[in-house]
Amino acid sequence: MCGINGYIDKKLSQDLEPIITKMNNMVIHRGPDDQGFLINKNISIGMQRLSIIDIKNGYQPMENNAKSISIVFNGEIYNYKKLRAGLVKEGVIFKTQSDTEVILKLYENYGIKSFSMLDGMYAFSIIDLNKERVLISRDFFGEKPLFYMNNNNSIIWASELKSILSVLTKKPQISKKSLNLFFKLTYIPAPFSIFEGIKKLEPNHYLSINLKTYKIEKNQIKHNFNNYNFESKKQIKSIVRDSIFSSVKSRTVSDVPITSFLSGGVDSSIITYCLAKNSSSKIDTFSIGFQKKSFDESHKAKIVSKIVGSNHHSIICEEKNMLRDINDVILNFDEPFADSSALPSYLLAKNTSKYFKVALTGDGGDEIFGGYNKYLTTKIVSNYVKIIPEIFHNLIKNNHKRFFPVKSDERGFNFKIKKFLDAVSYNEETFFNLISLGYSKDLMLEIFNDRFVDNSGWDYFLKIIPKNPKLLNDFKKIDTILSLDGDLLTKVDRTSMLSSIECRSPFLNKELWNMSLQINERYLIKGLNKKYILKESFKEFFPKNFLDLPKKGFGVPVGDWLRTFLKEELLYFSSKNIIEKQQIFNFLNLNKLINLHIERKNDYSFQLWTFFCFQKWYLNFYEGN
Repeated sequence: MCGINGYIDKKLSQDLEPIITKMNNMVIHRGPDDQGFLINKNISIGMQRLSIIDIKNGYQPMENNAKSISIVFNGEIYNYKKLRAGLVKEGVIFKTQSDTEVILKLYENYGIKSFSMLDGMYAFSIIDLNKERVLISRDFFGEKPLFYMNNNNSIIWASELKSILSVLTKKPQISKKSLNLFFKLTYIPAPFSIFEGIKKLEPNHYLSINLKTYKIEKNQIKHNFNNYNFESKKQIKSIVRDSIFSSVKSRTVSDVPITSFLSGGVDSSIITYCLAKNSSSKIDTFSIGFQKKSFDESHKAKIVSKIVGSNHHSIICEEKNMLRDINDVILNFDEPFADSSALPSYLLAKNTSKYFKVALTGDGGDEIFGGYNKYLTTKIVSNYVKIIPEIFHNLIKNNHKRFFPVKSDERGFNFKIKKFLDAVSYNEETFFNLISLGYSKDLMLEIFNDRFVDNSGWDYFLKIIPKNPKLLNDFKKIDTILSLDGDLLTKVDRTSMLSSIECRSPFLNKELWNMSLQINERYLIKGLNKKYILKESFKEFFPKNFLDLPKKGFGVPVGDWLRTFLKEELLYFSSKNIIEKQQIFNFLNLNKLINLHIERKNDYSFQLWTFFCFQKWYLNFYEGN
């Protein structure tokens, strides 16, 4: 695992060595084991390496024999041994055992077509002097990040924003589109970033940069997927089980030991079981528990640990520890990011990294097999609106707020009912209401100054996601475009890389994704039972009904914190001097919201945590040194 960087000087006017070195130094945490760079006239590429495969010989940048093609690569290619064997049969000679060289040789022989052959998580850039182009590619799901910028003088790309920002002569302006997306979603999905002029490369895409004209073309990577003709539930179970076992096995290719993150939920439990069965020795597992019982499910992790016989390490997530690291975690994203589960994710990665460099996770299981409550809720709402007239729904909604107000961050029954009633839409916007974890459209109009309201970013996505989504596959596709890359995988990448540990997600296998799209949705959600076929495929390996236990998630009680430990900082962030200087927010309306929350008259945990994270980022970047 690495951090990669690149810089093209259009004017041929700079010494590139200090530039690429500076960019590399900004992401040492992504790869503390090694550093390298290559300069060819006005092009430079660099990397920081975390050594996982071919530790001794996998040095980067890597060049072909003619030194006409070079590559820097961040990630892992899980099928590299199979691809390597195929190339050897064709007479290709290798110097190393690294997956980086496989990508290089594969491209040398097949060109851009080779990108679709890769099973892995990656971002890489290739300089091809023969065809006078630079290629920058990103994996199918977007597990590894890539930012880029094209201005009058240069083209810059990097694994993290901080590398690009380090070589700019002035701080870029905030993108109003991205600001609105963030306050709506609590994260910023690709292709947008918080800064004007800096973009994220979308998953499953590549950039082609013409070295004569500096024109940039963006293209989607095309894949040839298998077709499945499922004839019975028994057949589906067999294929699902075999596919997951196979994916776990492929993701254990490493020259260093591998552990597993075990939350006790369905996905991590299944991945851990498969890892243990695939291992010739006793595995280690790591879990994190919470002091607040409404958030804690560490007891489930201990049950799974006993089943697989692992050396289990349980980390208690104490509030003082999370608060101690809160600055480092929030600011490490380089742009506003308000998924509170980043805090325990970091603590888990940080503690695991003391012993291991690689960990398997259950990430992606919900997207692949239909595990989110929002999928089920949307389907329930579709029946609800057929039975309950809108006028009666509004009456129910208003009376619930009156008699059963949500005043604390417990996320219990009242919270869930409120979330359901707020999400209900009679114009087919239910799913979008559910994924908008931050501010509603009306609330944004209240807290933003008029000149900062800009919904064009959201309009961009409405054009590319499924229209009027009703089917489970529609919801899944929307999540892969918005939240999987923008939220979940961003969180996993930044928190793990901050701790210099590599996370691998066996569920994020493109063929597994393709297969799931061909499974009739009645096998994915059966009645109220989410991930039905996944649980059916593995239930025999776990205690009766264990996989049906409710999921608590990985969140933390930030709403409580904003009333206690973080209250003083929140009030400072919303003080009149700061708000008037920013000219982004409406001071009176914003503080009305804050006071209602602090006084426990209403709960605005998600909204105020979003504001808190934004302010911490803003004041650090624009007002800091």
